[in-house]
Amino acid sequence: MPPNLSRRSFLTGALTAATAGAVGLGLAGCAGDSRTVVRFHSSKPESIPYFRELVARYNQEQSGVRVVLDTATNLQAAFLRGSPPDIGCLNYNMEMARFMERGALSDLSDMPEAGRIRPEVQQLADQYATFPGRTSVLPFSVAAESVIYNKALFAEHDVPVPTTWSEFLAVCETFQAAGVAPMYGTFKDSWTLAQGMFDYTLGGLLDVPAFFAEMTELGTAVGPDSRRSFQRDFLPSMERMRELVPFHQGDANSRAYGDGNLAFARGEAAMYLQGPWVFGELAKTDPDLSLGTFPLPMTENPDDRKVRVNLDLALWIPEGSRNQEAARDFVAYLMRAEQMDDFNSQFLGFGTTTDAAPATDERIQDMQEFYDDGRFYLGPSQLVPLAIPLANHVQSMVLGADLRSTLAGVDADWARLAFRA
Repeated sequence: MPPNLSRRSFLTGALTAATAGAVGLGLAGCAGDSRTVVRFHSSKPESIPYFRELVARYNQEQSGVRVVLDTATNLQAAFLRGSPPDIGCLNYNMEMARFMERGALSDLSDMPEAGRIRPEVQQLADQYATFPGRTSVLPFSVAAESVIYNKALFAEHDVPVPTTWSEFLAVCETFQAAGVAPMYGTFKDSWTLAQGMFDYTLGGLLDVPAFFAEMTELGTAVGPDSRRSFQRDFLPSMERMRELVPFHQGDANSRAYGDGNLAFARGEAAMYLQGPWVFGELAKTDPDLSLGTFPLPMTENPDDRKVRVNLDLALWIPEGSRNQEAARDFVAYLMRAEQMDDFNSQFLGFGTTTDAAPATDERIQDMQEFYDDGRFYLGPSQLVPLAIPLANHVQSMVLGADLRSTLAGVDADWARLAFRA
């Protein structure tokens, strides 16, 4: 997580917090202030100071709208009560997509900003859900992740960055023979496996959007004999995932995320399967650590390589907002090119628009060409409903559970949820 920016209050006068723990949340303007009040909800912890500063600048630069920052509203409860925030800017996932598919988010397709979004990035949001005739979610920042590697260790052992599956295995064997752990594993925390080895191996072999589109269509018919299933389509990737397990340090089963950050920063492994959020943590131990990234190659064709992404932040305006025009004005302000570029530079994200600046941080620059070419995929773990304990299933497979029977259980869960829906 990037270092926090300096904190500065942007409200003057007395404001009453509408939600316990809200940061700078007020539902009424200051005394004598007749501006339209817009409630802006954003809950990504490390970005709160950044948006607080941005809200302050916006409020100072114009006199028609006053934005207040809300960081604590329970969105589900707020939508059910008919009092959602006027704007949301947060991680877009399956839970958020429920509001989209029910028509609870307004159509933003007529905004000029919508026309600047790269089509292949907009499709990331559409993989979760769509509502007929609407573009209700505008991607603001994409987090891309791949294999993080220690450049000094690669140079010391004269190891090239691999571009094929066989080359990757050879790299692992070289480090192992030299007494260096090829990868640092944090198997104790199941989420690190789901967004890491699981997503990387699947995304490199499987057409993720096509698979989940067909699985959604099949619904209750998913099973051992269906044309698509987890137990058949995921099996080749899971077998390769298991091939990678011995290339982690010996105590990977008992190590958690914090352990991995410390050990990798100390040079105890050559590679680490984590996202850009980890760079700030690594820098706390060694700010001079020289790191790079490369997509995990899963085939013998280098052109098949892709990076794993997720919609780190996306913007939306609810139908239930009583101040949609004012909210749109602030959305347009947020999506100014210079501000989106500044955010992505500070938080190691990738731009979502056709005019976005390229990444400048050397730790993620190697992913830029893949992102520019559209060679990326939404993490499969992000597309499985939370009601299915996927991360736990992944952890059990890594620890030795039977692959076929575990994946058959995921199929059964999928069909059961489809029946309930």
